[in-house]
Amino acid sequence: MAQSQWFGGKAEGWERAPYWLDGAIPLAWVLDDPGLKAKVKRHIDFIVANQRPDGWFSPYPADANAKTYDLWSILLANKVLVQYHEATSDAKVLEAVMKNLKAMQQAMDRTPLFNWGKFRWFEGLIPVFYAYEKTREPWLFDLARKLRQQGFDYQSFYGGQDITLPTARRGKWTYEKHVVNTGMALKAYALSWRLTRDAAERAFPAKMIEILDRYHGQATGMFSGDECLSGKNSVQGTELCSVVESMFSLEHLVSLTGDATFGDRLERIAFNALPATFSPDMWTHQYDQQVNQVQCTINKDQMWSTNGPESNLFGLEPNFGCCTSNLHQGWPKFVAHLWMQTEGEGIAAVSYAPSTAGFSVGGTPVVATTETDYPFRETVKLTIVSGKAVRFPLMLRVPAWAQGATVRIAGGDEALKPGSFHRIEREWNGAVELTLRFPMKVKTSQRYNDAVAVERGPLVYSLKIGEAWTRVNADKPFRELPHGDFEVRPTTPWNYGLIVDEAKPETSISFSEQPVGERPFSTEGAGVVAKAKGKRLPNWKLNYGWADDVPAGTQTSSEPVEDITLIPYGCTRLRVTEFPRI
Repeated sequence: MAQSQWFGGKAEGWERAPYWLDGAIPLAWVLDDPGLKAKVKRHIDFIVANQRPDGWFSPYPADANAKTYDLWSILLANKVLVQYHEATSDAKVLEAVMKNLKAMQQAMDRTPLFNWGKFRWFEGLIPVFYAYEKTREPWLFDLARKLRQQGFDYQSFYGGQDITLPTARRGKWTYEKHVVNTGMALKAYALSWRLTRDAAERAFPAKMIEILDRYHGQATGMFSGDECLSGKNSVQGTELCSVVESMFSLEHLVSLTGDATFGDRLERIAFNALPATFSPDMWTHQYDQQVNQVQCTINKDQMWSTNGPESNLFGLEPNFGCCTSNLHQGWPKFVAHLWMQTEGEGIAAVSYAPSTAGFSVGGTPVVATTETDYPFRETVKLTIVSGKAVRFPLMLRVPAWAQGATVRIAGGDEALKPGSFHRIEREWNGAVELTLRFPMKVKTSQRYNDAVAVERGPLVYSLKIGEAWTRVNADKPFRELPHGDFEVRPTTPWNYGLIVDEAKPETSISFSEQPVGERPFSTEGAGVVAKAKGKRLPNWKLNYGWADDVPAGTQTSSEPVEDITLIPYGCTRLRVTEFPRI
């Protein structure tokens, strides 16, 4: 990374460095970390200072080879630069973006978008719209239309049959079913709707998610993709880059549409899929995570759609380095979107986690604070502090699963409608406290091969499996601890079927609250533990170095009934999440 052409070196001059900045900028400003801010500033200043007179950034070829340079990295770099401008108001950064967008508009007439740029065209709309809001230059709309016209037509593709089919194991790699392209594309038509005002485009993200759920959905709210969309099988896995990009897309979708269901999906991914793909200390990560993941080894027998034998190791750069460059955008962008401001100067609680956010409402400073152990607890305490009396609406996202939700304010309880934003419009003066209660009831869902998954609130629950970590690849560069590579193997049985009354799962599964640890998404830090009944299935074994496919249909077993422990999916590294039915 330090030797990237973006930063003056001679190494790769494409996506890695902009990816790193894409996460480092929100991380630095969310943490208000002076050292990280200075590091980011040094790199941004270099990029801007080395912009060529023709508007191109220095890694872009200055000769005929420009026709072979995929514009994806330029789209990404401009997205990064407008993030930095939003954080700092550095005028020279916006000027650099404008010069580059003008160069790009002209170049796209000579060389239309191709490869990654063609399939990620909508990422370019983010800096274009930002620049328009700051400058009101009309030619920017022409560039936005050109991006949309030259980009891949996901709407047509999702109306066809190919999207419904899993990519074959060790099968054909395609851009249109690439899982990271898919995660990014969730927001594509909500963004272009700002340009076209076509109601079908605004409605398309929900349709796209419904299709993905139906044909490729996983219990975590993600879709499979190892590296291309690969069906609903619980062992096919999904790439870490797709997790963080899907979250960013959902944050945009809430912002652009005000639809609370996108916030539900955002939390489901953030509290399950995201933490599960890291070691608890976040020094190592996976390229692919599996919903049923009972060992993580260097596995030459693996049956990914296109990925390699190290794809679900926990390590520095398993399989490919894009996730190493990109993983750190997940948490800081989530934090940055916990609260939003509405067009009418109201404020909205979009997701719930410990946080403090400052706003200006009609010139009055307002500070919103969240205190909670959610998603491990049902209650959320909000405090709204205004410098003087000011009237504005407070919008509270109420999860669709939260039947019986209430808000207490001024000593009285008010019922909340699940799956909506609840509006409280009043005069705010001084400190006003509100307490939200989101009742969490256990439910089950039917998964691949008639398997059963357990959910409670925003959390999915998985079998707790003992772990043995073994260091590997110690001779590879940069693998000195703590960022080494590790295989993980089970030390306790994993091949259980679940005994559950699916009509009344609360009679079969009990939950108990535990202290939330310093690392809440770890086996020992889990804030909730569930107890259930299960039986071993001796014929359910490893296959291809993985847990074999869940045996289809209801199973019988002569093994004794055992007490089994379930913990939140995000607290596991090894797990069974989609259980055979007993």
